[in-house]
Order: sequence, then C-alpha cells, then structure tokens
Amino acid sequence: MSTLNLGILAHVDAGKTSLTERLLHAAGVIDEIGSVDDGSTQTDSLALERQRGITIKSAVVSFALDDVTVNLIDTPGHPDFIAEVERVLSVLDGAVLVVSAVEGVQAQTRVLMRTLRRLRIPTLVFVNKTDRRGAGYDRVLRALAEKLTPAIVPMGRASGLGTPASAFVPYGPGDAAFTERLADVIADHDDAFLAAYVDEEAPISYGSLRDGLAAQVRRGLVHPVYFGSAVAGAGVDALTAGIRELLPPAGGDPDGPVAGTVFKVERGPAGEKIAYVRLFSGTVRVRDRLRFGRAGGRAGGAADDEGKVTAISVFEQGAAERRDEVTAGRIGKLWGLGDVRIGDAVGDPDGDPGGDPGPGPIFAPPALEAVVVPTRPADKGALHVALGQLAEQDPLINLRQDDVRQEVLVSLYGEVQKEVIQATLADDFGIEVAFRETTTVCIERPLATGEAVEVKGKDINPFLATIGLRVDPAPVNSGVVFRREIELGSLPFSFIRAIEETVHDTLRQGLYGWQVTDCVVTLTRSGYSPRQSHAHAVFDKSMSSTSGDFRNLTPLVLVAALREAGCGVFEPMHRFELEIPADAFGPVLPVLTSLGAVPYAPETRGAVCLLSGAIPAARVHELERRLPTLTHGEGVLECAFDHYRPVQGAVPVRSRADHNPLDRKEYLLKVVRRAGGSQ
Repeated sequence: MSTLNLGILAHVDAGKTSLTERLLHAAGVIDEIGSVDDGSTQTDSLALERQRGITIKSAVVSFALDDVTVNLIDTPGHPDFIAEVERVLSVLDGAVLVVSAVEGVQAQTRVLMRTLRRLRIPTLVFVNKTDRRGAGYDRVLRALAEKLTPAIVPMGRASGLGTPASAFVPYGPGDAAFTERLADVIADHDDAFLAAYVDEEAPISYGSLRDGLAAQVRRGLVHPVYFGSAVAGAGVDALTAGIRELLPPAGGDPDGPVAGTVFKVERGPAGEKIAYVRLFSGTVRVRDRLRFGRAGGRAGGAADDEGKVTAISVFEQGAAERRDEVTAGRIGKLWGLGDVRIGDAVGDPDGDPGGDPGPGPIFAPPALEAVVVPTRPADKGALHVALGQLAEQDPLINLRQDDVRQEVLVSLYGEVQKEVIQATLADDFGIEVAFRETTTVCIERPLATGEAVEVKGKDINPFLATIGLRVDPAPVNSGVVFRREIELGSLPFSFIRAIEETVHDTLRQGLYGWQVTDCVVTLTRSGYSPRQSHAHAVFDKSMSSTSGDFRNLTPLVLVAALREAGCGVFEPMHRFELEIPADAFGPVLPVLTSLGAVPYAPETRGAVCLLSGAIPAARVHELERRLPTLTHGEGVLECAFDHYRPVQGAVPVRSRADHNPLDRKEYLLKVVRRAGGSQ
C-alpha cells in the first residue's frame, strides 16, 4: 500500500476535528463519531483540549482509503498555537483547508492558505457547516477567490444550505459549465493544453480534464473546493474521493539512505522521550543506531548526535501499532533518542529532505513574552525543569533565564497560550504559577558592517585563541548565517564548531538585549596553540588551545563587531482588517491613531466600512478591548503578524544575561568564576 500524509488545517472553530472524526468513521476506524463539545474526539486527547474544545497539540491518526494508508494530522486552529502547524507543514504530502460556510474566510484561513501556496503543498478546500443557519455558497466562493486565490474549482453543487437537509452533489462529465471551468483553469498553467484547447482539432475527453486537474493540484497550482457538513456527513464522500484521486502519495526509497524529520516530541509515562518522525528515505529498524541533529542549524550543518532505537510504532487504522521498522513515506514514533529535539534531521544529513520547506521559520516567531512566577517559592527549581520539558514539545516557548533579576521568561503568541501553559503546569506538574504583564518581544538588526579581532597573546587576551569576526547586514527574514574566510584546514573543526555555536548563542541577546537576526557573521581570522605535552605525554592545558578558549573568546569579539556595526531595534507589526458600521468610522479612526496604527484608505460597502492597515503587536489587545464599545458590538477585527519596523521613540532595553560581554573586565571575571578560578 502507498501512504499519504495529510494535514487538516483551519481557523479555530471551522470544524477540523469534526471532519477528522467523520473521515475516521467513514473509514470504519471508529464506530461512533466523537463530539468536540463533549470532549470525546480521537485526536483531542489532552485534558485541556477536552475541557476547552480546541486543539492544542497536533495529533496523528490513520485510516485506509482503498489501497492508500492515510496518516491524518489534526492541527490547532487557534493562532496562539501556530507553532504546532509550522512543524506539521514540513512533513505533509497534501492538505485539506477547512473553511466555515457561515463565517467564510477568516484571519487564520488567509495565513494558512498563503503559506500552503508558498510551500506548494497540494491543497483541497472543504467548506464546512453547510447545515448551519447563515451558510452561503456563492458568497463563500467569491471570498475564496478574492481573499485566498482565484485558482479554485468548485467540484459540485450545494443544496439545502442552512438546514439539516443540506447536501452536496459532485459535478460530472455532463456538467458543461464545470468542464469549461476545468479547461480554463488547466489552460492557465499548461501551454501545451492551451494550444490543444484553442485548436480544438479533437474534443478533450473528460478523463483528460480530470488527469490535468490532478496534475495541477499535485503541483500546488489549483485548489478544488468541496462543500458539506462534517457533523451530518454531507459532502464527505466527495471529499474522500478527491483526497484519493487528486493528492499525491508519499514518495521515497525504502532502500535508500535514512533521512527524515522530527516534527513532534512527547514524553511517555516513564518520562522517556518519544520522537514523531516523518521518514523521507530509507528504513529505520529497532536496535538501529540513528544519527540526528539540527539540519543546517547545529554547527557543521549535519546530524551530530546518535541514539539507539529501542522501539518503533507506526500508525495503522486509527492507532499507533508496535512494529520492527518504519519505512520511507511513513510516520513513526521512535523511542531511544534521548537528546532529540523538534526540527532535528535524522539519518543521513545529505539525504533527501522530502517536504522540508527549507531554512528559516515559516511563520513569524512569538511577539510576546512574560515572566513566570511560582506561587510557592519552593517550586522555583521544579518550575524551571517543567518549563524545560514544555519547551522540548514547543521550542518557540523559548525559555529564557534572566540572571540579573533571577526570573524565568517564556515567549508567547497570545493570552490563550499563556492560560494553557498555566493550566498544564498545574495539571501535569503540580506547580501553581502566575504570569506578570505580557510584554512585546523586539528584535535587533545590524545597521552596517562591523569587524573585531582578538589575537592570542596580545591586548590582555587571556585565552589561547585568535578570532576575527565580521558582521554584515543581511536581507530581511534571512536569519543568521555563519561563514568562513579562513584557509581550509587552518583551524581544527572542533574549534570552528565551538565558534559557530557560540555565535548563535551570543546573538540571542544583542546590544539592547534582544535577539539579533538578519545578519551574516564571517570568521575572518583564526589562530591556536597546538596540543602540547610534557615529558611522559601528559597533556598541558595551559600550553594548548581548547574549545573552551574559543567559546569564551567568541562573545568578546562578536559584541565588539556588533558595536562597530551598530544595531537597530525593531518591533513586531500586525496587519489588521477591520469591518465596522460606517457611522463608527469617526470614533474608531482617532483610536487607531492613538494606538500607533497606520490605517490605509477605507472602503465603504453600503452601511459597512472596511479598514485595513498596520498596528504595533503590543497594542492589538487594547484595540480588541475597546472595539465593542466603539462599534456597538458590531466591529469585526482580524489580525496577523506582518513585519518588523524600527521602534518609534525611546529604544526599549531588555535585561541581559551573563554571557553578553558589554563590559570586558566584568565578563572576564565571570568567566573566571565559572571556571572555578582556572582561567
């Protein structure tokens, strides 16, 4: 059997989990459809998910569709948990984007579709809730074409909208308007088909049209649209047929080199790590020794840890079943990789990355952070351990220790995520916590080029190392790139690795305490003392360079280079779209201005005014709070991260950690203290 790794994505409450339940029921995996409201669904297994009726963690279930095994991944819809969606996108063969027939295209719908199209992930659209009052057909199709993409193809007719009798009838070869629409859409992306279509020497068969549609769906160019109700089952059979016919099965050579991606990490009952791995190539067996590491992120760009696989589960008919192996194209749960992290590449670092979307984040990083304080001071140590385990499952929590104020901070996407972390700490770890006021996370970018060098044995350099670094600005959203200009072989690889790892670590806090990004750091000069020994071959650390020398010296050089370059501080901006009564435009506009928003030209449609623009992320919550009063409860606000802009006014300074050497003497004293006076 072939395999299809399928993601279900949507704005919150559009019906993703209900659709998952319906697909599992239709495939015979479950006898009774669970309810999100009752907390009885297959994929919402966490107590918090059942209590709140929302998906928080991605979940994998499996079912058979003829000769295809579908690994279905249910993802969160709430924007506070977009990190879970990001990790899933890298392992998908195809996706179903769920849209509500009542609410239509919503903020998260746009973000998801934009990303799916950018990554060229084959995507079907399922318009759900056709049995709900207020459901639309033409209105929703127009919104899909205007707000998502014009490359949509309605695959059938919806009837009985807004009633329990709603139904969906797929189009067939006898529907002339449908076949004409198919031909037009295919011709837009296929010059050979267009030529044949225009010449009309022979009529194009319906089978050829369906083949052409499948080919373009699999290239991520065209998106078929189905209507129905996940709860009532309307339209689900047509969607299932579309999944089977139009989405591409997983590829990969089971006999090739092992290459895969870790997209989820959880802990078992005994506290052991369990890695969810999408395997793009090769076969992993129990007792295999498996290499893993941060693809392109850990020093050297290669897998640099190793573990012995002690157990494997694969997904079949709704459950994870123990097996002796997992093969290319499948998703497996692997035990035994104690140091594994989300985002790690497994196996051959030069193997096929499959669906990997490439370097850098897909979505913007969290724009908020908050201090976490244990209610009982005695829980301080346990809190740090618990947050560390949560950060394993969600790296974008970005646990940060403020050594100056002795505080622990976590990064956040929003207030709901904060509530979930608080409840998780209480339920799973028995730790009651409170959060201080949420603040905005800024970033720093170098403004120019800066260089610095520290030479071994000169300028009171206490380390047996020479390092020269140059910092250059880089394009927006390019992250941090480390390069070498030194002669190949002039410095042992372990020392280069130490420098690169320390560069990334140091840039977590720049001149103003914020993370430095969008820059290229180049190693321009190096030197070291070769390994030396006394008589009887006793190694003398005082005469020989070690990785510690390079780790300790790198921050001094890098921060000096940053000082010469200069850094700007940038705050996150959200793009907003606001639908308000036309008579509320006057009261709303000055409020937007006072919140630092930059509104664009308004658009009036009858009694409704549409406003869009950009607003500082820090002021979104305030706008949400004031909007109901300003618009008599009729305002609708959609927001999503858009870009960073230079901070206006006073530059916010974040408290700093010990590793950041703004003061050379103070930094060297800290190094000596950490080394126990050995330096």
